[in-house]
Amino acid sequence: MPAFLYRKRGIILLVLGIDPGTAICGYGLVDVTGNRMQALHYGAVVTEKDVAPALRLKKIYDALTSVIDEYKPDIMSIEQLFFNRNVTTAIAVGQARGVAMLTAANKGIPVLEFTPIQIKQAVTGTGSAGKEQVTFMVQRLLNIREKPKPDDVADALAIATCGAHMASTLRWQELI
Repeated sequence: MPAFLYRKRGIILLVLGIDPGTAICGYGLVDVTGNRMQALHYGAVVTEKDVAPALRLKKIYDALTSVIDEYKPDIMSIEQLFFNRNVTTAIAVGQARGVAMLTAANKGIPVLEFTPIQIKQAVTGTGSAGKEQVTFMVQRLLNIREKPKPDDVADALAIATCGAHMASTLRWQELI
């Protein structure tokens, strides 16, 4: 069993999932104990569009640093950049993704990256699942009664769930 699974309370893994974005950066912490997963904490960093880009990124960095300092996750999982047609959006998401990864690196937290298809497959069993199906399964898998809002938070919890599934099959040395 990987060394990082051992903590004071027994066998446990704490995964921080990030759905990067400069307007809304969703985050979710998933606690794995034995074969049970639960959402420990989740939310979103929301920035105003009229604020300078550097200050928006700083707000994301500061908020994620605070979450990491408080909860001390073992790993971070993050969505890989999906490049569609909107180059401006892709650049902004890439910047937020870079800030999140820098935050993890500064805290010595290994980062796992997943494609949208891998995340959907881990949560729903199919890579072609829609947003509603992913959210539904996140609620069921993590025993969350109300739909996480905004959607970026549900996505972050799905990313954390994917990270929890994958981390349990990897050796610790492969994560760093």
